[in-house]
Amino acid sequence: MSSESTPHSQFALLKTRRFAPFFVTQFLGAFNDNLFKNALVVLLTFHAASWTTLAPEVLTNLAAGIFIVPFFLFSATAGQLADKYDKAKLARLVKVLEMLIMGVAALGFFMHSLTVLLGALFLLGLHSTLFGPVKYAILPQHLREDELVGGNALVETGTFVAILVGTLAGGLLAGAAGHPSWVAFAGLLVAAAGFLASFGIPSAPAPVPGLVVNLNPVSETWRNIGFARQNRTVFLSILGISWFWLYGALFLAQFPVYAKNVLGGNESSVTLLLATFTVGIGLGSMLCEKLSGKHVEIGLVPFGSIGLTLFGLDLVFASPASLPAGAPLAISSLLGLHQTWRVLFDLFALGLFGGFFIVPLYVLIQLRSAPEQRARIIAANNILNALFMVVGAIVAAGMLGNGLTIPLLFGIAALINALVAVYIYTLVPEFMLRFVAWLLIHSIYRLEQKGIEHIPLEGPAVLICNHVSFVDPLVISSACRRPIRFVMDHRIFRMPLISFIFRHMRAIPIAPAREDPVMMEAAFAEVARALAEGELVGIFPEGRITDTGEFYPFRSGIQRIVGQTPVPVIPLALRGLWGSFFSRKDGPAMSKPLRRGLFSKIGLVAGAPVAPQDATPEYLQTLVAELRGDWK
Repeated sequence: MSSESTPHSQFALLKTRRFAPFFVTQFLGAFNDNLFKNALVVLLTFHAASWTTLAPEVLTNLAAGIFIVPFFLFSATAGQLADKYDKAKLARLVKVLEMLIMGVAALGFFMHSLTVLLGALFLLGLHSTLFGPVKYAILPQHLREDELVGGNALVETGTFVAILVGTLAGGLLAGAAGHPSWVAFAGLLVAAAGFLASFGIPSAPAPVPGLVVNLNPVSETWRNIGFARQNRTVFLSILGISWFWLYGALFLAQFPVYAKNVLGGNESSVTLLLATFTVGIGLGSMLCEKLSGKHVEIGLVPFGSIGLTLFGLDLVFASPASLPAGAPLAISSLLGLHQTWRVLFDLFALGLFGGFFIVPLYVLIQLRSAPEQRARIIAANNILNALFMVVGAIVAAGMLGNGLTIPLLFGIAALINALVAVYIYTLVPEFMLRFVAWLLIHSIYRLEQKGIEHIPLEGPAVLICNHVSFVDPLVISSACRRPIRFVMDHRIFRMPLISFIFRHMRAIPIAPAREDPVMMEAAFAEVARALAEGELVGIFPEGRITDTGEFYPFRSGIQRIVGQTPVPVIPLALRGLWGSFFSRKDGPAMSKPLRRGLFSKIGLVAGAPVAPQDATPEYLQTLVAELRGDWK
């Protein structure tokens, strides 16, 4: 990774050599795909008779299918190549292929051969297939962990903007150019520009240079999916991404007919819908970095899925029941109707929450995939994305063919989205727990963090902290990017409502020896097991929530834990929670709602790791007291 200075925002990445050339390369590639694909669709739609006897509806669906077939056939190979060879060199070779493809397209236009043009479209699909694993696997090699959210946000935004602008450019070229070969010439210029940009991409060495490439797409696809399934969170993230592409593609595919037959707009209104959705995706993606504090925050994923469901359902009710008078209307007339603005708001919100949903999932896959298998896991993601989109298109076509209206199709998709979300969050509660923690510190509190980098990104450690309130585990979890197994009093563990959260956090209940020695021994055994498996364990050494605001003496349990399993001990100090709704100041906790108002400031400070042999209760209490200071 480069030693360039840390960017102040995600946009500063566009000024760095380790990101900007790659961004331009991938943007131009996505732009070119959509320029040629849409130009071809427009030509086949409005001039089909001069090319073939097939109906335009058949041709457009045939073109879409031909473009996506390579994702099934060659994604597995593409993933292997990206793990075996330098990704920067692969990017340049893919750009060379893109220029050759534009030559094939030009030949097809000059020969007036639909077969050659569809062959060029197939090759463009191959181009996208080969670049896919490079596109996402290269980011963790060139960006720091705290830049990955911003980098992925820029890539997602750039991709959707490229789709929008490329689609518009393709349509304009197909309709305005004197000869359709100008489309291929424009594509060749774009490919050449991408090739030149690719020379600026820094080297991204192969993680597995000795990999033997298996050309069998069936066995290798299954193997790649097997790599993804080794980490449950990664695999379910892939399923979540694939569902999003099904959901988004379903909406995008209906825009032309929806604009004409539901809203009553003309051809330009399709662009209005696509642009509105694209702006929403871009803004949602860009906001991810700010809302997540420059680190992956999977709590945004449930937030995104809630928005995708709510605004998908609202689109059903926002859609007009009948065409307006004078349809088809120009954009200016369409915008004069109040129901149009509600539809546009819903599409914007769908894009916005789609950005919240998709960006953290991509970053999570990049971070939690084994580096030597990352490109092949991303290839598996691309295969499942394509499969989900094809299945979604077939199901949508069948439902619409049986008389279902487009607004009702949107509503059914939104309801299924809710079911899919609940299913995934049930299998991996970490998503929902992160959402609860994220919501807590963005609605009730404003959390200031300091020294969090002392918490290791991998490997076992014990976190110890002062105990001020019932939400201490959630506050600490919101600042830590890894799951934490908290050890807590069994009575708190079993409290109504919050017990659901603590159970899904895999908290470890403990009781004093005089009360339940069996439970106490079981708790210490589970702590040892968790540390042996490389997990983080959280301890509140006071053994109780303070009712004075001051420290209770730290107990000796921490010495037993690190004596049995020697691991680093990270001291933490919570600040500002004393006197909050969840603390015991002036009586029982949670008895005086919002007594400090909303967005009250709290803090969490982490200190340097303490060696296990130095982790005495007295020394640790001194460290935590110094970290907390006078701010209770």
